[in-house]
Amino acid sequence: MNKPTFSIVTCTWNSAATLADTLASVQRQTCQDVEHIFVDGGSTDGTLEMIAAYPGRKRVLRDVGGGISRAMNQGIEAATGEYVAHLHSDDYYASDDVLELVAERFASERVDWVFGTVQVLKDGQLIPPYRMVPFSYHAFAAGRASVPHPAVFIRRSAFGRVGTFDETLKYAMDIDLWLRLGKVARPATIARPLTVFRDHAGSVSSANKIKARQEEFQVRRRYLKEAPLAFGIYCLRYARRMRALRAEAHAGVPVMQS
Repeated sequence: MNKPTFSIVTCTWNSAATLADTLASVQRQTCQDVEHIFVDGGSTDGTLEMIAAYPGRKRVLRDVGGGISRAMNQGIEAATGEYVAHLHSDDYYASDDVLELVAERFASERVDWVFGTVQVLKDGQLIPPYRMVPFSYHAFAAGRASVPHPAVFIRRSAFGRVGTFDETLKYAMDIDLWLRLGKVARPATIARPLTVFRDHAGSVSSANKIKARQEEFQVRRRYLKEAPLAFGIYCLRYARRMRALRAEAHAGVPVMQS
C-alpha cells in the first residue's frame, strides 16, 4: 500500500461524547490521502465501536497506558505518512481545506513543520484566535510567540532528527518538542484557524494550571543556554502569570492572563 501524505494521530479515552466531530472533520477534508491512527487508553463508553464503524484507512492501538506523551509517541511510531498531526478527540479541523492548505505549504516552502492558529470552543461559543506573533526561536523562547499543538503538522522524518515527546512530562511536552525542533528547523505558518479546541473542565490545559506553568518553567530552563536573554524575558512573564494564577486560586475567580 502506498504511503499516505498525512498520518493523523487521535488519542482517545472514553471520548464518545466528542469524537464524532473529530471524525467528521477528517472525513470532510478535500485532501483524503490520509491514514488515521487511533491510540486508545482503554475506553469502555462506545469510543471503540465508533472507531470500528469509521470508514477509511485506519489503525487502532488499544489499551495504551503511560500517559498522553507516550500515547502520542505510539502514534508517531505507527505513522507511515509524510506529515504527522495530532488531532485529539476534543479537537476538530476548522474547515474542509485544512489538509490541502497544509500540503501546499509544505510543498511550496520545503519546511519540516507547519502550524496555524486554533479557535477555542468554550461554553458553546467560538472564541476568536489570538493574533499570530511571527515565529522566531527567540520569540518562542521568550514566551511571546506561541505554537498551538492541535494546529501543528510535522514532517515525519524530522522526528528522527530531534526526537519525539518527552514521556516524563505531563503538561509541557509540546513546548519541549517545539524548543528542540525550532532550533534546527524554521516553520512555515498559516495565519488562520486550522483547528478548533474544546476547552472544558476535563482538558489537561485547563486543569492544574499552576502545575502546568511550573513544568513549563522547568522545560524552558533546559534550553537556557540556547537563548539566555529570551529566557530572562520569559522569567518576567512567568512571575506575572504565576501571581495571577495564585490570586485566581485563592479567590476562586478566574483572572485574565497575558
